[in-house]
Amino acid sequence: MKGWSRYNPAHWLMKILLLGYGNPSRRDDALGPSLADAIAEMGLDGVTTDSDYQLNIEYALDIGGYDLVIFADASVEAEEPFEFSRLEPSREISFSSHSVSAESVLGLCDEIGVEKPEAWQLAIRGYSFDFGDGLTPKASENLDKAVRFIVDLIRERS
Repeated sequence: MKGWSRYNPAHWLMKILLLGYGNPSRRDDALGPSLADAIAEMGLDGVTTDSDYQLNIEYALDIGGYDLVIFADASVEAEEPFEFSRLEPSREISFSSHSVSAESVLGLCDEIGVEKPEAWQLAIRGYSFDFGDGLTPKASENLDKAVRFIVDLIRERS
């Protein structure tokens, strides 16, 4: 059947958002934005990247329309090199004037009528969160492994 492939859902391009957050002026806290930058430079089809210092409630609007959202952040508690876990919306939506959790962003989608995408948290192990520029050598290694993981994941899902 000529032209069938354009109507085959297996050939539709998945829309993916990678949202990296953290403070680039606090050494390894820059892991999330650094991951977003690295993925953006690759120009992968169907992939949008964004980065910010922290999550805000407005992201509940921004994630609508995506099939998959990956929230990427640095962590002092994650196993090396990173942990990747499925996120579920939080029924308790809590936030301060400056920050909100990824689970709360998903929970807000229900509250405002935005369709929730599939969502995952990538927690990249960091070591130094003091003021300063540049990732520590070990955090840089973890970032490289996270980039390879995300690229493989995106290619598998697209």
